[in-house]
Amino acid sequence: MRRNRRIWIVAIALGAIVLLTLVFAPGSSPLGSGSTFSRAPSGYGAWYAYMQQQGVPIQRWQRSFNAFTEQGVTFLQINPELELARSLDKSEQRWIEQGNTLVQLGVSAPVTEAPFRTDQSSQQGTVTIDTARRRSDTLAQSLLGDRFGAVVWQETIGKGRLIQASTLHLAANAYQDEPGNFAFLAQLVKQNSRAIWVDEYLHGYKDATVATEEEGNLVGYLAKTPLVPVLIQAGVILLVLVWAQNRRFGSPAPLVAPTIDNSEAYIQALASVLQKAGRSEFVLNEVGKEEQRQIQQALGLGGSTIDTDALLQAWTQQTGRPASELQAVLQPKIDKRRMRDAELTAWLEQVRSLHQQLPQRNQAKR
Repeated sequence: MRRNRRIWIVAIALGAIVLLTLVFAPGSSPLGSGSTFSRAPSGYGAWYAYMQQQGVPIQRWQRSFNAFTEQGVTFLQINPELELARSLDKSEQRWIEQGNTLVQLGVSAPVTEAPFRTDQSSQQGTVTIDTARRRSDTLAQSLLGDRFGAVVWQETIGKGRLIQASTLHLAANAYQDEPGNFAFLAQLVKQNSRAIWVDEYLHGYKDATVATEEEGNLVGYLAKTPLVPVLIQAGVILLVLVWAQNRRFGSPAPLVAPTIDNSEAYIQALASVLQKAGRSEFVLNEVGKEEQRQIQQALGLGGSTIDTDALLQAWTQQTGRPASELQAVLQPKIDKRRMRDAELTAWLEQVRSLHQQLPQRNQAKR
């Protein structure tokens, strides 16, 4: 009864820990989607490297957009989680009006009857699009689209431009083998721009100074960490230990003596002695006799020792291999008394190769 009770205690404790882990475990974060630091299919690491190889002045921005003051440039935001109807904030509006370009990929647009995967034609080649979302109004100029609406569009704001796309994965890593995706996005961000900046602040990447400022004190840091699941699990374990009076669960298991294989131990001891004594010729003779006996049996010649010439002739007739291969094993041209470990290993490899050349029916019997 006491043993069954302990088993139930352990089962309940483990079940509670697993359940709490499943309930409080954080889900996968979407921050990596669209990041130029990511090598995942949804990341943009390959496109960023593609731009650098072309010599395009491109950099990563790891601060808030409100701190961005560069002029005459393009600012690229991937997965900004914007709704189509949402207007720009004042800082974005003023920055674009000064003659800059803001490119946003992943803007939510209505779902249409368009197929999910389509190939769109552009001057840079065929662009593969995996979304049925389109912008169908005429308020913006379509840069890429079909009869269902625009996939990529632009608006003029003051002296600058706002370019948006309904697909997040326009030039993601998964499309690096497509003919026009990388080139199309590259053309979008390079037009009338002396430099391109990619917003990595959206994906959780921050400059060291920014991270230090936002970290705050120790209490604020701990408040952001998932301490509740850890504390609950620790409490469950403590209750189990108290209930069981800090004793082990189950009866003590006796030590089992390892089983000794006398044959293997004898072979290992003999091998050690022969190696220290340098008696490689003993190994070669004894192993050679046994291998010859097995080859004779595989060729249907019985287990009794026969003439070497007869064995070589049977080998050639049944395997179609030259007699020199078998003779090199049965009568190796090496000094048996001064055989090195490498020579012995090479000879054993030749023996194994011979067995692979034996007739299949005899190999099965062996």
